[in-house]
Amino acid sequence: MSTFDSQRCEYSDEELCRLTASGNRDAEEALVKRYLRMVRMCARPYFLAGGDSEDLIQEATFGLLKAIREFEPGHDATFKTFAEVCIRNRIRSAVATASRSKHAPLNNSIPFESPMLGSGASPEELYISREEEAERLTMLAQKLSPLERSIMALFLHGLSYREISEQVGRPAKSVDNAIQRIRRKVAGDLGVISES
Repeated sequence: MSTFDSQRCEYSDEELCRLTASGNRDAEEALVKRYLRMVRMCARPYFLAGGDSEDLIQEATFGLLKAIREFEPGHDATFKTFAEVCIRNRIRSAVATASRSKHAPLNNSIPFESPMLGSGASPEELYISREEEAERLTMLAQKLSPLERSIMALFLHGLSYREISEQVGRPAKSVDNAIQRIRRKVAGDLGVISES
């Protein structure tokens, strides 16, 4: 199949990757749209003291594009798994690059989740990593108000401020204020609040 029918919704990820590899930019765009929420979910747990979260979302999107262009169907991993690894690796790389002094705001990024495990991690390591992440989130949730807990959950699932605002029935400014309070609480717990 070499042509892309944008009206057809049932293309698999693998079919869209094949079409992209043959130069079809519409197929690539369809796959990017399909995984945009994952991009936001992977980028959201990182808060940039003095920086903009859109920078990490952009880096995560570059990771998704790399996955689309390099995925080879027929391997053990699904496209979704491969894409998530590429997205997370790109974020990790951006944070590591930012450790240089000219990128000081990125130095204070604070992950909710465990350190990234490479694609060669064993099932036991993945399980332990997820357990540690869940424990960290539980401890943080105990320090948050009910509204902050609701907003954090929606934020980590990749919803925009507007979408969160609609879900919790509060203005977008209240959502932004709650997210800033959550960031301060996380930074305070980890002792990395930047001095300003």
